[in-house]
Amino acid sequence: MVRRPGGVIGVAMVGLLVGVGLIGPTVAPRDPFAIDGPSLASPSGTYPFGTDPLGRDVWSGVLHGARTSLLVAVTVALLVLAVGTAVGMAAGYRAGWVDDILMRITEFAQVLPRFFLAIVVIALFGPGLDRLIVVLGLTSWPLLARVVRAELLSLREREFVEAARADGAGTMRIVVRELLPNALAPALVVLGLVVAQVLLIEASLAFLGLGDPNAVSWGYLANQGQRVLRVAWWPAVFPGLAIVIAVLGCNLVADALNDALGARR
Repeated sequence: MVRRPGGVIGVAMVGLLVGVGLIGPTVAPRDPFAIDGPSLASPSGTYPFGTDPLGRDVWSGVLHGARTSLLVAVTVALLVLAVGTAVGMAAGYRAGWVDDILMRITEFAQVLPRFFLAIVVIALFGPGLDRLIVVLGLTSWPLLARVVRAELLSLREREFVEAARADGAGTMRIVVRELLPNALAPALVVLGLVVAQVLLIEASLAFLGLGDPNAVSWGYLANQGQRVLRVAWWPAVFPGLAIVIAVLGCNLVADALNDALGARR
């Protein structure tokens, strides 16, 4: 994957997101909610990304926003990977009526509008990252489950699986040691696309004012900046660029993984 230019760029972008999310808030020069500068100060040595209409440091806001995006992306990715892999492997290996029931559940979850469902949950229970993570995690797994199921349907009758059965291996051993490693590669491709979608949904909700009021988000910063876009470009452009880099990086990594998987096959 790293031999492909797109893959290298994608890995660099995702690595930047992870690095900034982990250490950014600790090195941020100011509190992102603190009003300690002139209103709409242009980018300078003191304020690398300028200030917003209230005089808050945009650079510090972007650094703190990276942690929010990273927290949502990683937590949702773990939920999606766990649920999608479990459902897909059970449906693909057991087949029959188990497959039918799990696929009907998957189809129901797949048609749920995640964005509007998140809005409804926030309207009913109030904004919060925990609620957003649960909603996105429990509605983003169907595509991954379908991919894992398709892989298992093609793998369950292969020679190495038959050999494991002949050797006396139980169902759990076959699934965990023989099938799961072969199904993870395409699952990770789908996971990269899911993470990109999750980042966009989180930013969109924050842009609409439905994000966690206690956490700085790139979408929230972009919302504050778009109100003064005619007189100052920097409060909206820098958070917007951060969103573009994160989403594009995830998509490039997923594309590179898909190309590498296709070449291996």
